[in-house]
Amino acid sequence: MLAIIDAAGWPIWPLIAASIIALGIIGERLWALRRNVIAPRGLLEAVAQEYRAKGVSQEMLDRLSTQSLLGRVFAAGLRNERNSREITKESIEEAGRAAAHELGRFLTPLGTIASIAPILGLFGTVIGMIEIFGAQNPAGANPAQLAHGISVALYNTAFGLMVAVPSMIFYRQFRSHADAMVVEMEQQAIKLVEVIHGERQG
Repeated sequence: MLAIIDAAGWPIWPLIAASIIALGIIGERLWALRRNVIAPRGLLEAVAQEYRAKGVSQEMLDRLSTQSLLGRVFAAGLRNERNSREITKESIEEAGRAAAHELGRFLTPLGTIASIAPILGLFGTVIGMIEIFGAQNPAGANPAQLAHGISVALYNTAFGLMVAVPSMIFYRQFRSHADAMVVEMEQQAIKLVEVIHGERQG
């Protein structure tokens, strides 16, 4: 690996840094975007049942707030159960916007890395081409410098694509998953408002 880095020259280092950041973001998002952390199955039914049986308690609100993102949204609505439907809905929408922001966290940097990695690879290619042309002199080409220039050009191009392709795949997947979770939380929140204000039985 060190031999490849040495052959690729100094332009490889920004790509290595970008790949480390991308791996960190991918790992964090894989952990953070699990369903049971965002919107556990059956949560609405459990909350509605507890609400009808016991009403709203501080223990219930605290549990929901720490349980999941959807739980936070539900807790925001339940805190305003005695207010009008509009106020309850507004409080849920506020919590929903915060939850949507949480779902999209770090996705912009990941998308940026996916976009700039090929450009960084192209930059390394240009540096390699400069070295190749620099190897030409009146006495003939310098074989060592020529070989190094070719290595820099090819390794950087390849590594730029190696960083960009997985980053773009995960960015698209995470964005799609986050959007789907936002829609699902909106639907669940609307049902909770209807339960609170007696317009829905389950």
